[in-house]
Amino acid sequence: MVALVVAPPKKCAGQVHSLRSPSYDYAAGELFFWAHHQLTVRFDAERLSNYLPLVDELYWDRPIKEGFAPHTNYKYGGEFPTRPDNKNFEDVDDVARIRDMKEMESRIRDAIAHGYVDKVDGSHIDIDNDHGIDVLGAAIESSTSSANPAYYGALHNQAHRVLGAQADPHGKFNTPPGVMEHFETATRDPSFFRLHKYMDNIFKEHKDKLPPYTADELKYDNVEVTDVAIDELSTFFEDFVFDLGNALDTTDNVDDVDVHALIPRLNHKPFHYNIHYHADHDEKVSIRVYLTPVRDENDIKMNIDENRWHAILVDNFWAEVKAGTHNIRRSSFDSSVTIPDRISFEELMRKTDEAVNDGLVLALNSGRSCGHPHNLLLPKGNKEGVEFWLNVHVTSGDDAAHSDLHSNDYDSNHGYCGIQGKEYPDKRPMGYPFDRRIPDIRVVKELPNFFGKVVRIYHKEDH
Repeated sequence: MVALVVAPPKKCAGQVHSLRSPSYDYAAGELFFWAHHQLTVRFDAERLSNYLPLVDELYWDRPIKEGFAPHTNYKYGGEFPTRPDNKNFEDVDDVARIRDMKEMESRIRDAIAHGYVDKVDGSHIDIDNDHGIDVLGAAIESSTSSANPAYYGALHNQAHRVLGAQADPHGKFNTPPGVMEHFETATRDPSFFRLHKYMDNIFKEHKDKLPPYTADELKYDNVEVTDVAIDELSTFFEDFVFDLGNALDTTDNVDDVDVHALIPRLNHKPFHYNIHYHADHDEKVSIRVYLTPVRDENDIKMNIDENRWHAILVDNFWAEVKAGTHNIRRSSFDSSVTIPDRISFEELMRKTDEAVNDGLVLALNSGRSCGHPHNLLLPKGNKEGVEFWLNVHVTSGDDAAHSDLHSNDYDSNHGYCGIQGKEYPDKRPMGYPFDRRIPDIRVVKELPNFFGKVVRIYHKEDH
């Protein structure tokens, strides 16, 4: 048996390559917004740790600054096409014209300005409320939940196709689809994040129209959070061996060859945090944990209304508090927004062979299947330590959409993707309480059930 190892350049290792697909059974439009919003702010956090500015959005009437050479082949059909730097957008034959994209955007922005979406029958759906983001997200994607797909089009889906085809927009060279046209490869192209910053800014325009939460809407009288103690936060690069066996053709005439790729990837040291609290009485509670960047790329401190849109959800869970002074201890491994590494093809085949040989049914629970890879829970730090606000918000357990969430974590991956076949577990809007404007920091700072402190994320090369 021969083992072949391929190692790519380490400079690529820190890129965010994976967010597995949400289960769009409920709140499809809001889930579309939330998953891509978190991808975007997570990528921005990586840029800040490398002293780079936040990613800029795409503009239909400006050149696409960054080209992209995938250096990747289809198994059948040739190479993924390459896009040069500073490529101007062109109409894509049989897909969309650039003026069509601008028209779809204009209709979406008109809906935001008016506060309602037009249905097919001419009636309106009010979107200036908590449910509006779901209606708007469905229209932008566009999913089968869109209120009026013929009028609002499919801004997101068509944008992916238009951007992916810019290397050969008129089909002159009969090139295959670009990386932006496949879910599995789209995040490799740096323009992916520019495209989704463009989408994210449209969603922000809608969210910023909504009135800020009042202190009464944010307050929960039963619990006072007195402190949050957390272990040191640090990241590092590790060499991860990726099994490529399932990518090879096999034949009975040639022995199998083990092929692995050695991938340098970002990871973090496991950590715990303890939420110290005082409760008046026993009760179930909802807990949301965020990391929010403190400073911009120029090392200027951002105010809360600037940085709250960049809040990264680290965990969202339910627990039972006891009357008196106690603490809740939580591990980074328990995060509801991440998933572990998938079982390797080699291990899957081994388990399958064992089950066949023993005459048993293969019992394999895929478990958590949607979210950020767990190794990317924390954004990359740096030597000095990148400053983030660690924000913990405790609210009533009545925010739970299911009565057993304090004891059943449903495979603990609902933070980005919900629970398959069930209502999204948190009744509050995704991103609450940072999804709306916060014009005055005192509104949250004086809440007994809200706690914030500055923490640093370090990066250690000698791990």
